[in-house]
Amino acid sequence: MEFDLSWILLGLPLAFVLGWGASRFDLRQLRMENRQAPKAYFKGLNFLLNEQQDQAIDAFIEAVQNDPDTSELHFALGNLFRRRGEYERAVRVHEHLLSRGDLATADRQRAQHALALDFLKAGLLDRAEDALRKLDHTPFETQAQLALLAIYERSREWPQAAGVARRLEAAGEASFAGRLAHYLCEEAGTLTASGDVAGAQRLLEQAQHDAPQSARPRIQLATLLRDQGRNTEALAALLALFEAAPAAVPLAAMALARTAQDCGQAPRALELLRTLYAQTPSLDVMEAMVSLEAAAPGDDGRAREGYIRHLEQEPSLIAAARWLAGEKLEKEQFHPPVQRALDHAAKPLSRYRCAACGFEAREHFWQCPGCQAWDSYPPRRVEEL
Repeated sequence: MEFDLSWILLGLPLAFVLGWGASRFDLRQLRMENRQAPKAYFKGLNFLLNEQQDQAIDAFIEAVQNDPDTSELHFALGNLFRRRGEYERAVRVHEHLLSRGDLATADRQRAQHALALDFLKAGLLDRAEDALRKLDHTPFETQAQLALLAIYERSREWPQAAGVARRLEAAGEASFAGRLAHYLCEEAGTLTASGDVAGAQRLLEQAQHDAPQSARPRIQLATLLRDQGRNTEALAALLALFEAAPAAVPLAAMALARTAQDCGQAPRALELLRTLYAQTPSLDVMEAMVSLEAAAPGDDGRAREGYIRHLEQEPSLIAAARWLAGEKLEKEQFHPPVQRALDHAAKPLSRYRCAACGFEAREHFWQCPGCQAWDSYPPRRVEEL
């Protein structure tokens, strides 16, 4: 069979035309997709700036469908899901990124950090802990360690929290001496509740040694000793507190007064409280002074003049209410309702307020129940701030 060259001559131009047409079609399709992806991306960005998160999510999903290999779009979408509280969808986005074999190392570490935040925000602390531990020796290591510290504090795992705090301190982030002392105090409280008084005392003495300026270990140690009937040692602990942390005097003034009375050291304690009150007037110090003066032999009610002396220095609704409570008015029928009104008005002023978040409480907290900050409660009542 003879081969006809005319078919080759006719086929070459046809193949060229078909190839050229196919390439033009591919180019047009590529240009169209490239135009659509940025358009959807910028549309989503515009919605995001206008705080229209639902529309922004729809736009970013469209952009991801048009360009599924772009990691930035996945990060933007995952962060939006997390901000909206759709943690399961955020987890799926970031796990999809981590499953990609072509993902760059920096993006992989970033996705791992984002996944840990998803678990943390969702309250899945165990999974968050596992995800955070995978960030060691990455640019996110410090952030991961701080998040782990928050997890351990939240779950009250104090030895683990102490380990992370020491690691952060060794890395030069900050001094965690005060926080480590709080961890030891928390452990001491647990031991005290279980009856291990000796173990609790050892931890409190260690906290006192590690953080000499911290008030809590000294106050807690004095309370522990007093509960054991060791009043002389408790008094010594309180006197040391006043030298080491004078700002915390209002928190321990009444404890000093009661312990000194039990030890027969009331005059010495009263003299010390008067000195401290002269330096920095305080409602709690004043009340401790009044209690000691009222217990002194021969007192005929003059101890309550301490309230008046305080009012002469600073206007105080609390002091006025306390003074009025022991007074005999000319018209006794008006006394009870007036007293109730004053007590009701003074009650919010006798609270403590967190300096970090403003959370108010009837008692002083070393860690704010609202924002979880340590040492954020000043040792003074709201009225004195």
